[in-house]
Amino acid sequence: MDKKSLLKDIIDHIDIRSFDARPIIEAYGRMAFQARNLHNASAIFNRMLKDDTCSIILTLAGSLFSAGLKNVVTDMIRYNMVDVIVSTGAIIVDQDFFEGIGYHHYLGDTEADDDRLRELHIDRIYDTYINEDELRKCDLTVAKIADSLQKRSYSSREFIKEMGAYLEKHYPKVNSVILEAYRHDVPIFIPAFSDSSAGFGLVFHQQQNLNGHVAIDSVKDLKELTEIKITSQDTGLFIIGGGVPKNFAQDVVVATDILGNERPMHKYAIQITVADERDGGLSGSTLKEACSWGKVDKNFEQMVWSEATLVLPLMISDAYHRGNWKERSKKGYQRLFS
Repeated sequence: MDKKSLLKDIIDHIDIRSFDARPIIEAYGRMAFQARNLHNASAIFNRMLKDDTCSIILTLAGSLFSAGLKNVVTDMIRYNMVDVIVSTGAIIVDQDFFEGIGYHHYLGDTEADDDRLRELHIDRIYDTYINEDELRKCDLTVAKIADSLQKRSYSSREFIKEMGAYLEKHYPKVNSVILEAYRHDVPIFIPAFSDSSAGFGLVFHQQQNLNGHVAIDSVKDLKELTEIKITSQDTGLFIIGGGVPKNFAQDVVVATDILGNERPMHKYAIQITVADERDGGLSGSTLKEACSWGKVDKNFEQMVWSEATLVLPLMISDAYHRGNWKERSKKGYQRLFS
């Protein structure tokens, strides 16, 4: 098959406003296993939204936006359900920014001939295809943004804000998490920026600017997120997947103590993951375990062992239609660093 015939069916992003998940979430509360866990997690999330003293930190790991969840997170920002985002580089740059500048992800096949895909410059994520040639253009757009900036070290939040400004100027009508966060003063952190295709653009930028270039300072990321924790009264974690974003967001509690401004553990915490806790890895470690580290309070925590594309739309649709977000004050933490 040729490239055009393989890259023809675009991944759709689900619209949580188009259906009302409240009845099924309520029904799940009278069931068992992960259905009841999902009901409990939804109840905790709605409690977070009602608690105006709580700042909500959303962490993202896994190939989420390429799978059709981009608009779910865009709506979370638009309807004031999240105050801070911590993510992997792939989700924010290779998936969200990639689509923001006009490209798409496509329906693929897990049984595809991967040697043939490589020859055609098609990258596969399970059953999703990406045009590698377009991904390279995305990388070079990141380099172009870096070229336009003062040559110094930036936190990832600072750099992503510049990406939001770029989209606002050149692609103001797109549905993008970066753009929506830029408009609503929601800071986005990528603590491992170069651990993905997201870093290739900066590698190219630095190679072309040996005497002075932009660099991403991950220590500054931790300092800035810690400042948000110090400023906020209470915090809640909404963890999708696990990995670096999960640990990074949990660690700020310890960082406040080290900086001499100790703040309480995260008051609320929910996590959606398919990882197993038995191998000792962080992605599957329970939120109760995090209490032993002084990071998460056990009073309002819930693990949901499920794949995010199945359950995240239900949770956010439920929250959207319950409407607790309507009474929340906007935290606007991006302005904290102006």
